[in-house]
Amino acid sequence: MTLFRLGYVAMSVHVKNASPSQTMTYNQFEKIRDREAAVRKLELIAKTNINNCLRLLKHNAAHDIRFFRLSSKLVPLATHDELRGWNFIRPIKEDLKELGKFATEKQMRIDFHPDHFVVLNSPTEHNLKSSIILLKYHRLLLKGMGLDSTHRCVIHLGGAYKDKEESLERFVSNWGTVPRTIQNMVMLENDDKTYNIQDVLYVCEKLNIPMVFDLHHHLANHLQTDWQAEWERILTTWEHSPYPIKMHISSPKSSEQFRHHANYIDPKMFLQFVHDVNGSVDQIDCMIEAKMKDHALFKLMEALKKEPSIEVVDGASFYVKEK
Repeated sequence: MTLFRLGYVAMSVHVKNASPSQTMTYNQFEKIRDREAAVRKLELIAKTNINNCLRLLKHNAAHDIRFFRLSSKLVPLATHDELRGWNFIRPIKEDLKELGKFATEKQMRIDFHPDHFVVLNSPTEHNLKSSIILLKYHRLLLKGMGLDSTHRCVIHLGGAYKDKEESLERFVSNWGTVPRTIQNMVMLENDDKTYNIQDVLYVCEKLNIPMVFDLHHHLANHLQTDWQAEWERILTTWEHSPYPIKMHISSPKSSEQFRHHANYIDPKMFLQFVHDVNGSVDQIDCMIEAKMKDHALFKLMEALKKEPSIEVVDGASFYVKEK
């Protein structure tokens, strides 16, 4: 049997006033005449974000949720060109340490999904360097938490730049310029418009990178082959990872807005997936990408409890019963 473990993304609808993504724009920063005071304000925002993350992890622990995606916006303007040289880790060092300690004690798997600005297949050197800087920022946060950064950041292959095949090969060639410590962080995900399962598998197998399978993206990208035919290849990309396979689960908002995430997860869609893959691997960590965050997880678990084929382990994990 396969253990299915559920997680959710960044914020809670149940824990009030706990945003981990409070921010300050550079325009706001510039309006503060005393630069040192402006930097102190950034640091206070970062400390608040991290402390809110700790509140979220404690909430998760109380509900048996051991899989969580941290916000990438913990430290506002950390990678901005005009703040180069700012040691943003120093003022939040103890806060990060406490966050990482709690996650470790509770045996939580936490990671990041940097935004679309991370494009390692960019044809421009500036964009490539900026992408690496963003990934280094995530590594510094993980290091501050005392966590091994291996396979902690999910990214997409990038843009097509009017030539998909050439851009696919550019990712491979650009990969050689990425520092090894950053390479070790990366997982690759199939997207909903450009790079399908086979594209991502080509790169993952060539560069020894784990693939994060996104079922909703697969369904939205209609030119793809049947995902079940590639499942064993997806599993194989995780053989060298210290973690169980990770996948993303979301449901379309509507038939007209199919690519948009719905508030909740369609239990029937998810159940079909878990029955299809049950027994193929010991554990699958399923990251819920839904507008209602932790409430979507709770609602999905309530639906699963009513299914005769499901054996609930705790508040966020379950098995499929053997026939």
